[in-house]
Amino acid sequence: MNLTRYPNVYYWSILASSVALSAVTPNSFAYASQEASEPVVPHATHEILTDSVAAPFPNGVSLGVSSPEMALPQFSARETSPDLAETLLTGRDLANEPPVPELSPVNSPATPQFSIAPSSDLATPETTDTPVTKVAVDDTTTLDADIETTPNLSQIVSSDQVQILNPTVGSVVDVPAITVIIRFPADADIDLYVNEDAVKDDLIGRTETDPSTNLVTQTWYGVPLAEGTNTLTVMGSDGSVLQSSTVEVRGAPVEMTLRSRESKISADGRSIATLQGQLLDNNGNISNWDAVVTLESSDGEFVGVDHAPDQPGFQVEAKNGRFTAELQSSLEAHIVQLQATTNGLEAFNQVQFVTPQRPSIATGVVDLRLGARGTNFHSSLRDFLPPDGNNNYDIDLDASLFTMGNLGEWLLTGAFNSDRPLNEDCRGETSLFRQSSGSCSNLYPVYGDDSTLDVTTPSTDRLYLRLERTSPVEGATADYAMWGDYNTEEFANSSQLFTSTSRQLHGFKLNYNLGNLAITGLYGNNIEGFQRDTIAPDGTSGLYFLSRRLVISGSEQVYIEVEELDRPGTVISRERVYRNTDYDIDYDRGTLLFNDPVQQTLVGDFGEVLLRRIVVTYQFDDEGNDTNILAGRLQYNFDRTINQESWFGTSYLRENQGNRNFTLFGADAQISLGENSRLVAEVAHSESDFDLSGPISGSAYRVELDGAVSDWLSGRAYWRSTDAGFTNAATASFVPGQTRYGAQANVKLSSSTSIRAQFDHEDNDGVAPRPLTDLADLLEPGLNPVPGARVDNSLSTYSLGLSQRLGDSNLEFDWIHRDRTDRLNPDRLSVSSDQLRTRLTTHLARNLTLRAQNEINLSSESDPLYPSRTYFGLDWEFLPGMNLGLGQVFYGGDGLSDRGSYTIVDLSGEQSLGEDTTIRGRFSSVDGQNLGGAIGIEHGFNLSPGLRLDLGYERTFNSIFGGTASGSQFSQPFAVGTGGSSVGTTSGNTYTVGLSYTDNPDLQASARFEHRDSSQGSNTGVTASVVGRLTPAVSALFNYQLNRAANQRITNIGTTSNLKLGLAYRDPNDDRLNALLRYEHRINPGTLPTNALFGRSIDTSEHLFSAEALYAPNWRWEFYGKYAFRTSQTRINLPADVGGDFTSNNSLHLAQMRATYRLGYSWDVSAEARWFGGLGDYSELGYALEAGYYATPDLRIYGGYSGGGAYDDDFGVNRSASGFYLGVSAKINSLFDGFGLQDVAPSQQRESALEAENTTSLYIPGVTSSSPEEKLPTEVPDVVEEPADEETTDMPETADVQETVQPDAFFDGQTL
Repeated sequence: MNLTRYPNVYYWSILASSVALSAVTPNSFAYASQEASEPVVPHATHEILTDSVAAPFPNGVSLGVSSPEMALPQFSARETSPDLAETLLTGRDLANEPPVPELSPVNSPATPQFSIAPSSDLATPETTDTPVTKVAVDDTTTLDADIETTPNLSQIVSSDQVQILNPTVGSVVDVPAITVIIRFPADADIDLYVNEDAVKDDLIGRTETDPSTNLVTQTWYGVPLAEGTNTLTVMGSDGSVLQSSTVEVRGAPVEMTLRSRESKISADGRSIATLQGQLLDNNGNISNWDAVVTLESSDGEFVGVDHAPDQPGFQVEAKNGRFTAELQSSLEAHIVQLQATTNGLEAFNQVQFVTPQRPSIATGVVDLRLGARGTNFHSSLRDFLPPDGNNNYDIDLDASLFTMGNLGEWLLTGAFNSDRPLNEDCRGETSLFRQSSGSCSNLYPVYGDDSTLDVTTPSTDRLYLRLERTSPVEGATADYAMWGDYNTEEFANSSQLFTSTSRQLHGFKLNYNLGNLAITGLYGNNIEGFQRDTIAPDGTSGLYFLSRRLVISGSEQVYIEVEELDRPGTVISRERVYRNTDYDIDYDRGTLLFNDPVQQTLVGDFGEVLLRRIVVTYQFDDEGNDTNILAGRLQYNFDRTINQESWFGTSYLRENQGNRNFTLFGADAQISLGENSRLVAEVAHSESDFDLSGPISGSAYRVELDGAVSDWLSGRAYWRSTDAGFTNAATASFVPGQTRYGAQANVKLSSSTSIRAQFDHEDNDGVAPRPLTDLADLLEPGLNPVPGARVDNSLSTYSLGLSQRLGDSNLEFDWIHRDRTDRLNPDRLSVSSDQLRTRLTTHLARNLTLRAQNEINLSSESDPLYPSRTYFGLDWEFLPGMNLGLGQVFYGGDGLSDRGSYTIVDLSGEQSLGEDTTIRGRFSSVDGQNLGGAIGIEHGFNLSPGLRLDLGYERTFNSIFGGTASGSQFSQPFAVGTGGSSVGTTSGNTYTVGLSYTDNPDLQASARFEHRDSSQGSNTGVTASVVGRLTPAVSALFNYQLNRAANQRITNIGTTSNLKLGLAYRDPNDDRLNALLRYEHRINPGTLPTNALFGRSIDTSEHLFSAEALYAPNWRWEFYGKYAFRTSQTRINLPADVGGDFTSNNSLHLAQMRATYRLGYSWDVSAEARWFGGLGDYSELGYALEAGYYATPDLRIYGGYSGGGAYDDDFGVNRSASGFYLGVSAKINSLFDGFGLQDVAPSQQRESALEAENTTSLYIPGVTSSSPEEKLPTEVPDVVEEPADEETTDMPETADVQETVQPDAFFDGQTL
């Protein structure tokens, strides 16, 4: 058709199409895009309208039109006046124009075609503000009969003419929508597809044409994508694929990685390993999610801000799927295991602390003294004025040495003290692995500084030696030989359960790697009695009494074990907790006080109820029955690759325990079968020769295979058996005489169909422990459980099941066969039964689930513990992660229960209601008889910045003292040895309220109240603590603790409380005066469980005060003074017929003064006196006058006169002594030229001073927020007083400051 014959038809069809497009209203997209939309400016609109066809309007108005998809005009949604239309149409009245009929599309190449998108809420972004008039067009106009076709400008194009500009190939985005930009020829007709689904044209938001190249650039906004990999395809009008590209949308994290930037760092206590981790989605892309990741390491210390310091481990923030942390090395060279956890994800790695290469250092003091033996004023108080009166002159040589240095690739560390054990504290007591809390520098609650103390040479005798190196075998542990205190970690590998030994010992130890063979040997001496206790927590932090008193300091190992309800011996997890960070211990009383409450129960991954147990192993004073241990282990390593370790090992241990001997030996192996499977095998044998029961022996066996063969097959097989006579108190809990074996397999036939099969067999053949409840048990609990009732039973369970998913429903069938035999009660519980269990689960709504289950007995006999029953119930997820279930159970007549039906109410899960609130717990009904489990809520309120209130509640339903297959469980304070299966759980409620303030770095405060009420009594605990700086020079501490016994059946022994106050004055700008103060008030600090059982109560109260100060007005003078006292009152409540209550009061006092004057840098004189008294009419006085001369800065020659007396008027025994003495004291750090002298080490890494809530990244090395004014100087020069009118001694360039060793004054168990 000749268009010039009917110009009006052509003009008005174009205008009608344009007006229709103007009705499309641009709104914001629901999806985010990678590129912000840009408005189209007027000149861009002009570009759009200048392509392909230039059709003249009447009166010279022209309109350019491009191809259909390319020529989408951009209009504003705003309506404008008709003036613009009149201008465009030269004043013509549109209303009077003839109507234009609707045109049918035809495929003439001479006529342009338009793809008009309908009006939609999801429209293109607003582009230009050019006003357009809405025009009413009459469709009654008739076209001429010879109209042929409209032109079609679409042409066939090749793939090289089409480009996808955005996204680029392999792009990864965070949100399920994207901006797509395509460039193609102007005459092309294209369509966009995502994953074979066409993209609607209404997402086209911008179209631009380049006249010079005749290319169109088209932008599609908010193109929806699916999680994972998406394929974008550009297709031509003939269905050919012109271009394609892939883009991935990050999903939720399903995997976490953890690596260390440094695989090895020096074990020097200063080096830093940088840990980095990522959260990955299903496709291995970094998932840009934020999370809090918990980091744990087997050694070392994390530096930086802990974002949840009240939680176990070290918490860091993962931002956009990435996190980083820094681990500072310790002083021990070995392989350190790393673990990261968050939201059910775990990652593992390791870093090696290697033997450091460092300059040699040697330091110490050698002192030679000639004088009367009983007048050594500067020796310990107990050696001054000895009662035997032996004050003859003698020569006393004392030496205290320390050395560390490299001998080739080996590092030698040694220490020696000729006068006392290295671990001896100021009370004269020696403990394993001396901690800073037992040192002489920790007698006051606060010192006004941030110094720490690391014990590098722990030994219970006078010598420590260790020669070590990093093994040249890659991935091997360190090679070393040592004498001192040590752990037995080489005897507690993951493949060891029955042969495992976790102890803390003293003596000799050797570990050496000979290629793939690791050789370990140890010898321990001075070993006291060894005890194992199992305690049921009551939901509070304590006090928890052990079965023994006079625990050997530092020998304890404390674990929190989790086991299945009613299945003793099935330990789900075992976590060790540590002194000071997790608990405090009173070694004399044998009590544990945890820093946080220990809950009785928790919920498993599948909603089952689990029980917690406190398991403690320790040594105790066994009245001189010292023992020794000899042990060895050989381990051949097939593979040391992380997470694929494989080895075979054998071990032997023999312990001579005085009146009995114990021997344990066996073999174990771990074989990794790929990354997801492993085989563990173990055999063990023990022999015990008890003084009462005679020799007992037994064996234990274990084989476990666990893993996934492929994506469609996974399974587990296990066999574990222990003889009734097998024992090992230094490993995880198990039940002697129990055998369990079985297998389970899961086969995934398709994405919706799977089958499962399981077999489990359990035998119990032995003697169950009886409870420890009477007075004799508390006085002498023994090392092993007391035999009780005999058990002899077995249970075999077979099951075969099918699971089929049908849309939103899941249908399951299980055939279950149980064969139960009780050989002691065959008439009641011996039965063989078959059941068919059918379960249907369907989702009625997003958060409402219908559950129907039918269990019907197929055999003539039925298991009385598993009768026929039918269940109908609804599960309502009223909050994410929290489920409330309501159901009805109908029983058949073949069970032990007399009820035909009962109702179930079930609440389970864990839910964070907000940033500070968590509901957790499990509540369920079992057979209508027992309510087992726990329900709790924790809530926190941020009252103001840094001020937080925490509330908590936990309820444990009904006491769990029923019979189990391994024996009955009882209410008892503790179980000893391997008798932990006999400990039951009591019902009760626990309430906690906590308040903490952490906003001010110079002031930290916290308080917590916890109360437990139960059928076994009640327990109340209160803790409050405030520590901080009152001024830059004054630091203060307040601490209060109140507790009662938390063990079952231990009641009426009174409340124990401790109030502690501390003050320290240390001016960082003026070091002339330093002062310390301490006050304590103790109530019942030594109450024992036996007090109440003897039928009497003993109440004690103590007040302790100590203050000391050091004042140096100038470099010549130094004054020191100290005063301390203790008053105590003891009340014993006795019946009236024996005299009634008895009360005793006593007090002790100590006063000490010292003055030192330096005549120059070579001479000094000092005078010192002390007085001790208050024990009735007993008192003691001591004094000393001394002058010293420094022949060299490291050699001092001294002499003086000392004496004193002890006076006891009550017994009429008085003694005194006095006399002159001479001595030489030398430092050894410069005995050899240059030996012990080294460059000053670089400054330590410092923690970030940023508060956790204001921090978005971890501490960065070298960056600190402390200003120079806030840093304490390491040295403050003394004020030098210039002599006025007298001769002055020439002063050397370097002043040597005398080091005075203070006497070990013994007072109230402390050094004064």
